[in-house]
Amino acid sequence: MSATATDRPSVDANDSGMAAKDPAKRRRALLIVAAIFILAGLAWFALWFFVFSTRVTTDNAYVGGNQVAISAQVPGTVVTILADDTQRVEAGQVLVRLDPTDAKVRLEQARSALAQAVRGVRQQTSSASSADAQVDAARLTVQKADADLKRHLPLLAAHAESPEIVQHLRDGLAQARAALAGAQAQSAAAHAAIEGTDVARNPGVMQARANFNAAWIAAQRNAIYAPVSGYVAQRSVQLGNSVQPGQQLMTVVPLHDLWVEANFKESQLRHIRIGQPATIVSDLYGDDAVFHGKVIGLGAGTGSVFSLLPAQNATGNWIKVVQRVPVRISLDNAELDKHPLRVGLSSEVTIDITNDKGSVLAATPTQQPVAQTDVYTQMAAKADAEAARVIRANLPHDAR
Repeated sequence: MSATATDRPSVDANDSGMAAKDPAKRRRALLIVAAIFILAGLAWFALWFFVFSTRVTTDNAYVGGNQVAISAQVPGTVVTILADDTQRVEAGQVLVRLDPTDAKVRLEQARSALAQAVRGVRQQTSSASSADAQVDAARLTVQKADADLKRHLPLLAAHAESPEIVQHLRDGLAQARAALAGAQAQSAAAHAAIEGTDVARNPGVMQARANFNAAWIAAQRNAIYAPVSGYVAQRSVQLGNSVQPGQQLMTVVPLHDLWVEANFKESQLRHIRIGQPATIVSDLYGDDAVFHGKVIGLGAGTGSVFSLLPAQNATGNWIKVVQRVPVRISLDNAELDKHPLRVGLSSEVTIDITNDKGSVLAATPTQQPVAQTDVYTQMAAKADAEAARVIRANLPHDAR
């Protein structure tokens, strides 16, 4: 039985129009999505090309600084502690004092020895002068004996003088000449100890002076000084401790001249060069304080090479691990004054690698000291001045 026209479903004109429009809408939507993705890709490429490709960043970075170990230079017993953890100290400030009794005794012995050496040289000088006088006396004796002999020789030729008397005069002249030679030898020996120098530069005095300086410095070292200005950390010394030379008592950390050790992956090192600018953001301050510095050097090896237990990569069970190399970044002391940092704080470092034409390794050795102090130089100068005072005090009044 065939279906009639009334049984067929009717087709709405609106439905056919919507079906015709759906592909166009889809194409427009796809084009919009594609345009968005293309624009996003272009934006990402521009961001990478102009920003990300010109810098390298790591959050594996920590503030570094000098940790000056304070130790005893002479043995002794601790009687005073003048600085504690977190306190600031200045260069030349006394941190710890040791019992000075034994050192004072040795210093007085050295002082006496120096004074005795000066007086001994003065005595040698007087002895040399006395020996010179004896030479002059012996020379006069020789001249007298020679004159007597010459006066009697004509008498002997005229048979007016006995040969025995003339022979006696000859023996006397020979004896006077021998006495003169002995006096001259004694004079030379006396002058050998003092010749060519004054009292202060006499070898015996200089030896005693060196011993005095050593004793004076040892006495001063019972006071343990801070070689640099900074803050005390890790104080371990206690009253009554018997300390030995080289034993660490505390640490002084100068919070100026700090740096940052940024540990970059080996794949990030390709364009890092000495002198490139860097920005540092510390976890302590966050974005409130941005520090500025520059690359001052790259490490000579990875951290694993210098570790206590270096990796044994020749073993059978080997897994490749990306290595890191420390890059040292300087810090501005003016910025550190405004926002002080501490050694060991975490930070994030970004290096601008736009200019990668510099050197990777330092080409010449540095001509400036990395660190220095004049605390101990002043001590040696004071010891020498005190020794000079002891020498002057033991010279004659007209020579002081």
